[in-house]
Amino acid sequence: MASYSKKNGKWQVRISWMDSSGVRHRKTKNSFSTKAEARKWAVDASANVTKGIKVDESITFFDYYKDWFKKYKEPKLTPGPSTAWYANVQDRIETNFKNEKLNKINRSQYQGFINKYSKDHSPASVRKTNNIIRQCVRSAILDGIIIRDFTQNITLTGNKDKELHVDYLNMKEIKKLLHEAKKTSGHQLYTSRYMIVTAIYTGMRLGEIQALTWKDVDFLHKTIDINKSWDSRRKCFKQTKTKSSNRKIKINDDLANVLMELRQRSKSSKMVFLNFLGTVPTTDAVNNCLHSMMKKLNINRHNFHFHSLRHSQVAILLANGVDIYAISKRLGHSNISTTTKIYAYLIDEYKKKNDKKIVEALEKLNVS
Repeated sequence: MASYSKKNGKWQVRISWMDSSGVRHRKTKNSFSTKAEARKWAVDASANVTKGIKVDESITFFDYYKDWFKKYKEPKLTPGPSTAWYANVQDRIETNFKNEKLNKINRSQYQGFINKYSKDHSPASVRKTNNIIRQCVRSAILDGIIIRDFTQNITLTGNKDKELHVDYLNMKEIKKLLHEAKKTSGHQLYTSRYMIVTAIYTGMRLGEIQALTWKDVDFLHKTIDINKSWDSRRKCFKQTKTKSSNRKIKINDDLANVLMELRQRSKSSKMVFLNFLGTVPTTDAVNNCLHSMMKKLNINRHNFHFHSLRHSQVAILLANGVDIYAISKRLGHSNISTTTKIYAYLIDEYKKKNDKKIVEALEKLNVS
């Protein structure tokens, strides 16, 4: 039930409801410019009460973030980098805003937080942190706890010296790693090794590789149809990262032969990388396997993990003159700008090597 009143040119709305114990509660919200805005808040707040969501404007930023993450984000995430990001942001909010009420935070205060964070974090990290917090703030607006988005039109910077360039393997190291991975050809005991081979040859994400079924592999036309990902926590399929991640890519003869050997030894399995235990290797399993092989081969790379093989694929393709647009499509990026942003350091590296070729080509125009 809602009632409306107008005072000093601003609308006020009050809602009331009865809890399960028969106790009546009331909540008042002021300062709406129009009655329509007040009515919308009343409708949303009443809906939240019906759903069991507490309408509490006195909640702290930290408490609201924890509740928001648990309700709306955690169910969709699998343990890994994404979950770690949300946990990191939670720690930042607790440290910088402490017991600050969510509805008391203003844009200037939030800009100060971003400026402080930017001093010792890369631009990418600043953007990621701001994006997560902004999602949370927009949810608070929908819940009627705050009216304005204090993250809007914030200036984002960052410390470029903190940018992380993931190492990638050179051609010699890639060949050594491939040779080592294929020593136990086709055996289900070494499934992680063949996931590594697949990553090197395709640049696929780990979740995409884990989710592959034999129906996705076309040996006749030598293609892989990437149409799903793998939820390691729930041990089931899920949608790919983005719509553009659904794609069909060509594979080379060597990968086709490796997968065919694996297929012949695992005829009863529908999934490509189901191991002898009847499970799909986890992130930790494939990374442990990768690091073990690299150590054996004396390949030393800082901060190198399974996803870094995707970077190595890009480096190989760029080195062989493959167009960046074709690389972007193969990786499943939504647009070419995403590719150029992520792999800017690699592109710059190969740009320098091609500058000489460009100058030579232009010199041929001079026929005097």
